[in-house]
Amino acid sequence: MDELIPGIALVADPFLKDPNFMRSVVFICDHQEEGSFGFVLNRPYNQAVGSLLNNLEGCEWPVYFGGPVQMDTLHFLHHRPDLLGGVEVTDGIYWGGDFDALISAIHLEQINNNEVRFYLGYSGWSKGQLDAELKEKSWLITHGSQELVFKEDPQQIWPFALQQMGGEYEQLVHYPIDPQLN
Repeated sequence: MDELIPGIALVADPFLKDPNFMRSVVFICDHQEEGSFGFVLNRPYNQAVGSLLNNLEGCEWPVYFGGPVQMDTLHFLHHRPDLLGGVEVTDGIYWGGDFDALISAIHLEQINNNEVRFYLGYSGWSKGQLDAELKEKSWLITHGSQELVFKEDPQQIWPFALQQMGGEYEQLVHYPIDPQLN
């Protein structure tokens, strides 16, 4: 898979040194000629959603670092369109939706934290930027499945993405961050 379309996951090359994206997996929600955007799936933020939003005070659901762009915005992915609506990105993974309905569903315990992921900020690329990064081999591409996006342990997302690609990519899981230290 090497086509840039919504629903793919960008898997950071093991040697990508950018601290925002080192050993990360980014789920692409939109890709157009003007640019692309998505969310880093495997970088937990240091606060729970209840500490960021007054109307969810006490809610300990995790928040993830979605990327370095607009860190003052909160986004969510989910697989509960029956409650929240949203835009289907791929295979039952939805971006956004009715935020008030989400807050109500959380309070009424109609939804759980395995069905929703919150992201502070997002990852964005301007026209041609992501294509250039792919040519530089900064990223590998795989399918952004529900199993990948909603994986319970965020530390397992990058290795899982490589393993799901199979073959030679599975070996990349064991590459050191800095091969010069070997």
